Amino acid sequence: MTLAGRNVVLCVTGSISAYKAADLASKLVQAGAVVDVCLTESAQRFVAPFTFRSLTGRAVYTNMFEPATDEKEEHIALARRAHVVVIAPASATTLARIAHGLADDFVSLTVLATKAPVLVAPAMDSNMWEAAATQANVITLRQRGVSFVGPAEGRL
Repeated sequence: MTLAGRNVVLCVTGSISAYKAADLASKLVQAGAVVDVCLTESAQRFVAPFTFRSLTGRAVYTNMFEPATDEKEEHIALARRAHVVVIAPASATTLARIAHGLADDFVSLTVLATKAPVLVAPAMDSNMWEAAATQANVITLRQRGVSFVGPAEGRL
């Protein structure tokens, strides 16, 4: 499957692994994808929106109350044009938000509004990943059709 011309919404959440999302965004663009990036507030503590704007050549979405473009309801527009939504890295907090239908940040708003496939790459401490609450959220999300990649183990 080619990525040329495909719309990828890359959602980045608060994890030290957020730096890897910049490389992912770059590789997706190099493969021909149109990449729109959404950052949680926590993600912005690890990587700046400017990084992703530079790599994708597109606006970066961080706050529904401070629009990045002239589009009405940016999260809805992103959700509708997405061919796939990728959450990488996905924090335990974001997994819980999405599993419980909370829509209190730009990432969860966009994910809850999309009909596109959602691909999640969890990134957290192994004890957090193995916690009963996190595993219950993962089961819920898988039952709803969300796909998971990883997590992998090892040094960041």
